[in-house]
Amino acid sequence: MITTKLKKAPVRTALPEEILLQIEKPARYLGNEVNAVNKDRSKVSVSFCMCFPDVYEIGMSHLGIQILYDMFNRREDTYCDRVYSPWTDLDKIMREKDIPLFAVESQDPVRSFDFLGITLQYEMCYTNVLQIIDLSKIPLRAKDRTLEDPFVIGGGPCTYNPEPIAPFFDLFYMGEGETQYDALLEAYKTWKQSGGSRKEFLEMAAEIPGIYVPQFYDVEYKEDGTLKSFTPNNVHAKPTITKEVVMDMTSAVYPEKPLVPHIRAVQDRVVLEIQRGCIRGCRFCQAGMIYRPVRERDVERLKELAVTMLANTGHEEISLSSLSSSDYSCLPELVNFLIEECRKKNINISLPSLRIDAFSLDVMSKVQDVKKSSLTFAPEAGTQRLRDVINKGLTEEVILQGAGEAFDAGWNHVKLYFMLGLPTETDEDRRGIPLLAEKIAERYYQIPKDKRNGKCQIVISTSFFIPKPFTPLQWATMHTPSEYLGMARVVNHTMREQLNQKSLKYNWHEADVTVLEGVFARGDRKVADVIEAAYRKGVLFDAWTENFDYKVWVDTFEECGVSMDFYTTRPRDLDELFPWDFIDTGVTKEFFKREWLKAQKEETTRNCRQGCSGCGAMKFGGGVCFENTNAVC
Repeated sequence: MITTKLKKAPVRTALPEEILLQIEKPARYLGNEVNAVNKDRSKVSVSFCMCFPDVYEIGMSHLGIQILYDMFNRREDTYCDRVYSPWTDLDKIMREKDIPLFAVESQDPVRSFDFLGITLQYEMCYTNVLQIIDLSKIPLRAKDRTLEDPFVIGGGPCTYNPEPIAPFFDLFYMGEGETQYDALLEAYKTWKQSGGSRKEFLEMAAEIPGIYVPQFYDVEYKEDGTLKSFTPNNVHAKPTITKEVVMDMTSAVYPEKPLVPHIRAVQDRVVLEIQRGCIRGCRFCQAGMIYRPVRERDVERLKELAVTMLANTGHEEISLSSLSSSDYSCLPELVNFLIEECRKKNINISLPSLRIDAFSLDVMSKVQDVKKSSLTFAPEAGTQRLRDVINKGLTEEVILQGAGEAFDAGWNHVKLYFMLGLPTETDEDRRGIPLLAEKIAERYYQIPKDKRNGKCQIVISTSFFIPKPFTPLQWATMHTPSEYLGMARVVNHTMREQLNQKSLKYNWHEADVTVLEGVFARGDRKVADVIEAAYRKGVLFDAWTENFDYKVWVDTFEECGVSMDFYTTRPRDLDELFPWDFIDTGVTKEFFKREWLKAQKEETTRNCRQGCSGCGAMKFGGGVCFENTNAVC
């Protein structure tokens, strides 16, 4: 049995000045930002390197890492550092000069840490995950790692189907990190003192709620390629992994001194998370299902956080974070406070995820420059029939009323977001997209000419639908890239026939990226071999259009003998065992089945505040489930 031993003191690998001068944005790799934490690693028991597998500017905008970074570093016995994916220029140099990947603050090699925690925010970063592990000189596969290597742990929304990347991870954390990470770190300290084997720590971890250790489970397949069984092979492994949920959001840890990036990040502002979850029940939306139940932060706590975070960062903008900010029960009080507070300090306020109603328009008129701003609607489907299929809960009347109120208040730019390829969708539904945009444009031109705010511009954007795990539409089929593009052509052709086509503009998402994302979202462990093979060919940064090469992926799937169509266009039986069925999100599979059948009947389901639909999330003991109903899930 291999027993634990202390790792050697890390040899720091800061980049020489001549290399920094050769690469784009060297500040990505320097660390020591405002509010960064520096500790003496010789005086802590646990070292944790937090990773976002994309460039610094994107990773620094991720709220989850900011929360965990703050939470870990509050512990006197723990030091948390960070690492991001090196851009292609530095990646090339590091391989040529054999420079191991290093954390940004300490400049210590990533391999010298006890844990490497990787946030899995979107599927198209999977080869970047392998880049991080590989450049860190850590074996790609968990089974090949020794006590010299850190434990690689994954978290984030993509862990709700971790199977396509399961072989690369020692363990996954399912759910919200505020609840069980302390238990995991304490278990590590105990194991470290015991002199146990790597397997023994994983067994201790597997006993902790929310922790999934892939190597402790065996997968069997049927002759048709579908799953036959998914069973534990270790007594410490649980048959079902239940996600972790923070029920008391007000008392939960939140970074009062968030990190401030050296260079402009995607979200370069204070982020105030007002609630988690969503009451709406849109059948296509994974986030709306996996983050149930809805839990709000107390408005007084939010006021305190806003003032403190603005003072501690120097940011000139604050944004409210939520899946549906309009549903926060104390929104008027919070927004009015922020308007007054920010006016004093010349701070901008960003209010995403608002429904366009009279209150929202009044608020936005106070915090935005009307002449420069645009408003966003997300009807998702072009006809009422299809909006009912996906349970969007938005009628054409409401859309036109909201647009009309916006136009009357001085707005003249509107963005409309739709999906193509939804279940039961027809060409009539696709033609309905530009027809709805046309009606919105007509509403603008009902305003007397002398009272209009210039020309009206409506931008239509369509993405292609992906049936994500843990949604009622997870049984739906996808389409081929050519079929998706055919759908976009129907929209484009119809738009060109509109009377006000000069007011309309149309953009659509890449079809081939959608297909690959669908494979990763719905895949099983067989997909891992393809991901590794593609990485070996040099595939990186697939989320960046200029780097994405669909042909390489198609060829690699064929070489590995894995069918992309099996995960996308293949119909699924209602009782098929899915790769993610061992995870309990609180929302039951029986609820998803009911909603899937209702979708095919074009029947809608009321939202959580109107009444309980019996989804199962009440098991966690709180949220809006307990506010307006006594129903039992």
